[in-house]
Amino acid sequence: MSKENPLAIILGGGQGTRLYPLTEQRSKPAVTFGGKYRLVDIPISNCINAGFNRIFVLTQFNSASLHTHINATYKFDQFNGGFVEILAAEQTPNSSSWFNGTADAVRKNLAHYHPLNPSHYIILSGDQLYQMDLGDFLASHRSHHAEVSIATTCVTRENANDLGILKIDSSGKVIGFLEKPGASRDISDMAIPPEYIEKHNLNPECNYLASMGMYIFTRGILEDALDNDKLDFGKEVIPHAIETLHVNAYLYNGYWEDIGTIKSFYEANLNLAADLPSFDMYDATHPLYTRMLNLGSSKFNNCHITNTLTAEGSIISDSKISNSIIGVRSIIDAGVVLTGVLMMGADFYESIDQIHENEQHLVPHVGIGANTHINRSIIDKNARIGRNCSIGLQPNNLQDGDYGSYVIKDKIIVIRKNALIPDNTII
Repeated sequence: MSKENPLAIILGGGQGTRLYPLTEQRSKPAVTFGGKYRLVDIPISNCINAGFNRIFVLTQFNSASLHTHINATYKFDQFNGGFVEILAAEQTPNSSSWFNGTADAVRKNLAHYHPLNPSHYIILSGDQLYQMDLGDFLASHRSHHAEVSIATTCVTRENANDLGILKIDSSGKVIGFLEKPGASRDISDMAIPPEYIEKHNLNPECNYLASMGMYIFTRGILEDALDNDKLDFGKEVIPHAIETLHVNAYLYNGYWEDIGTIKSFYEANLNLAADLPSFDMYDATHPLYTRMLNLGSSKFNNCHITNTLTAEGSIISDSKISNSIIGVRSIIDAGVVLTGVLMMGADFYESIDQIHENEQHLVPHVGIGANTHINRSIIDKNARIGRNCSIGLQPNNLQDGDYGSYVIKDKIIVIRKNALIPDNTII
């Protein structure tokens, strides 16, 4: 095996409460994104594009659908030694508890890493949207002779409020760390040195470096850093490493978005359909991989569609759709109007007999029934929305809360997976 044989570890996160109800029946990395992908496809694709094909995904909540997706999607031949495997929380003779933080999750799986003899550990988040050259990240780590490297992005003072801010010297060595400083605290001493700004041609208004929650540890350094009871990388392990080790800041100038909340998740998805999206899914040098479904092409019958992405296998008739994402196998009947809708699609098609049976029992089919109008909403998979419904057309009347078949967060309506919305419903 070559001298450089890094091992990638993707942190699947906890219960994903900020993405509830999308995480009610699935883990956060398994949430559908962009009509046909899963969130976990983003860090996995970044790894594969860099040639890092030994990947563990750490998770402990609702992992069944994530297992299914990964097992059906990422298959490497027996000669290259590649794999994508899930490591779920498990009881062992040494530990009977669940993961209690990001560092604790990595620590409890060290026995799985050691036989692979990795040269470096690349630790990534499972709920961020970015296209990073991880090979360049590793090259920077090696060229600076760092023991730990932190991926960083340049932010304004306003955007620094809720992020971990790094203090660096002019060479990029990290010499200080401040977690979520808030708006009132004076952090001018944490500002990027002018020499660094000039060297990297940074926007002077973005004069703070924020941690992206992605790290590289040289082999041996990670084991030492976790030989304690520290539970979290960002709050405990990294601040201690800065005090005792050579920690380098790797500057990433591309698009990066934390998509861990319903609002950020919704906006990041709809941005994919913009004229000039921030995240380029059409970059042939950085392809985004996912499961091949072998579905037919989507079919549009007399529709008016603008700034919308539509995944495979959909059938849309006499509808008007704008600024939306339409997922796989979506069935949309005549007279439907969608504006700012993220529709995740369906896991199956209903047969003609099933549709007839639905009609006999006054049950909507999977998809959206005729003459329904929907605005600013997320429709999870396999939802049944009836005819003549009005959803989200009066945003000022929406109150955040859990309403059974749907949840409202930040005035965004989230229709639950497998939900049934009867004909003539007004939300």
